Amino acid sequence: MLNLETLERAADATDRSARSTADPLAPVSPTKVRLEASTFCQLKCPTCETATGELYETVPKGFLRFDHFKAFLDEAEGVTEIELSNFGEVFLNPQLSDILRYAHERGVALHMANGANLNTVRDDVLEAVVKYGLRHIRCSIDGASQETYEQYRRRGNFDTVMANIDKINAFKKQYGSDYPTLTWQFVVFGHNEHEIRKARAMAQERGMDFLLKLNWDENHSPVRDKEMVRREMAHGAASRSEFKEQFGAGYMEHVCHQLWDQPQVNFDGVVWGCCRNNWKPFDANVFEQGLEGAMNSEQLSYARAMLADGAPAREDVPCTTCSLYKAMQRDGRTLQRG
Repeated sequence: MLNLETLERAADATDRSARSTADPLAPVSPTKVRLEASTFCQLKCPTCETATGELYETVPKGFLRFDHFKAFLDEAEGVTEIELSNFGEVFLNPQLSDILRYAHERGVALHMANGANLNTVRDDVLEAVVKYGLRHIRCSIDGASQETYEQYRRRGNFDTVMANIDKINAFKKQYGSDYPTLTWQFVVFGHNEHEIRKARAMAQERGMDFLLKLNWDENHSPVRDKEMVRREMAHGAASRSEFKEQFGAGYMEHVCHQLWDQPQVNFDGVVWGCCRNNWKPFDANVFEQGLEGAMNSEQLSYARAMLADGAPAREDVPCTTCSLYKAMQRDGRTLQRG
């Protein structure tokens, strides 16, 4: 139930967001944060840098600790929403129930909208997800059968995932709750495109939204029936390169806005800026400097000027080597805020 304090925080958040959009170079005070709960994952998806181990050459292994989470929320009073998922599997975090409980007590909405594979999770944690009002889970399920699903989600078990979704729905019914809302995310490959409609129907049976997503590596199991995939996709593109040709912007370019609105922070407090960056962190730590102090460091402020105002690229800024930023430079574009 919303109380006066929560409503006031939401109104203040809206006001600050509007100011940030109006002046992209103004200091930021994010009300939404992406705080990685786990950089571990138990699956071995073939093109995922977490699964291959390449991620750990730059991003440390670990879990978000409850004491760090509590201290962060106590300090960052303006934060109203936190995304917990990014490179790893959220449900592997051994203190997840405590994190969910404390956010609920503080009136902070938690999400797992980047994705969770739901292969390894205890029933008491599934209950906590409902009991403490987690807002949303995007379930990564690239197939409608074990035979198809395991071709990419290696080590995963399709029936286990379906059973865990059914348990969440049972707990929602028990608690009379609409949360978490559930989305079935289906990354389209050549080996699974024949199960798109079957998966969509299975999602509908479980009260789930259904989201088709384009594969980031077009050379891995490329789409075969492009016309069919174009019809199924809301935007009508069968690959990310087609999307770029059609809309004049990168498929994932929207993540650049996270440097203003929803910064990516690792479990140890280190700021990575956006969910795409895994090659070089920024020189900022929200656990040490506070959220506003970290986000308005000289380096992060300059990164935003590069993206939105065309400031010259600088070697110490991670965005400089990002393919999305390079594409904007080639096209003579800057990031359009608002």
